[in-house]
Amino acid sequence: MYRPLVGTLATAALGAAALMTAAPAGAAPAGAAAHHKPKPPQTKAVDFAGTVALDNCSGSIVKMPTSQPNDPALVMTNGHCLETGMPSAGQVIVDQPSSRSFTVLDKSAGDLGSIQATKVVYSTMTDTDVTLYETGSTYAQIEQKYGIKPLEVSTDHPAKGAAITVVSGYWKKTYTCGIDGFAPTLKEGDWTWKDSVRYTPECKVIGGTSGSPVVDNATGKVTAINNTINENGERCTVNNPCEVDGSGNVTVHDGIGYAQETYTIPKCFGTGNKLDLNAAGCTLPKPSGIRH
Repeated sequence: MYRPLVGTLATAALGAAALMTAAPAGAAPAGAAAHHKPKPPQTKAVDFAGTVALDNCSGSIVKMPTSQPNDPALVMTNGHCLETGMPSAGQVIVDQPSSRSFTVLDKSAGDLGSIQATKVVYSTMTDTDVTLYETGSTYAQIEQKYGIKPLEVSTDHPAKGAAITVVSGYWKKTYTCGIDGFAPTLKEGDWTWKDSVRYTPECKVIGGTSGSPVVDNATGKVTAINNTINENGERCTVNNPCEVDGSGNVTVHDGIGYAQETYTIPKCFGTGNKLDLNAAGCTLPKPSGIRH
């Protein structure tokens, strides 16, 4: 995963692909077999509407299925993009004041203006890699001022083979590829993530793409959040995540990027977009002070 960018640092030191700008999905193989492949299903065009640019990462304005127009809008990015520094392994941060600004983009990646956080609702790099901010603007206010609607977080587990687009507000660039499969355990440096999405080779994400929403092309909903790539084939080091199976066997995929699933997050939010880590079905890690 890429450490948040500072100045012109584009291949910074922590997780090269946490904010993703991905390349087009895999090209069809050469030869006669390619001509007999069925046509891919028609999908929705994915643009930049609903995404935001941070000072060092990418992100998106997101809604849960239960979110209402007058609820405070949420912005989602990576845990390692947190402005106060990356959470350590096992650390969970909730309800922390924040005044971070986010640049709202139109569908063509033009700057519309900004919205501002009031607090960090939730942030961790344990099991997943996510930060969720509450902003001082409601969804209705954002739509009235900028004409932008939020992206909806899907409640369905991502599907192997699904066509996806990584939308980087920082770089104002998209990457299109597919879901190659899932890593039961993904390790990078001190951090461990569970059931991570593995991209097909076309999504060559770079620093600054961290926190980009991974959009399912068929539904237009957020299915994951981009967070890392194995830069040079090393094993389980920073910027070089490795996969670990149930028997402890380690696999390294040089040049392959990953994202963290988001389908369980809506279960942790209730009326008014309020976080409830004790809600039924919520599996996000809890701070040590919150009872399980």
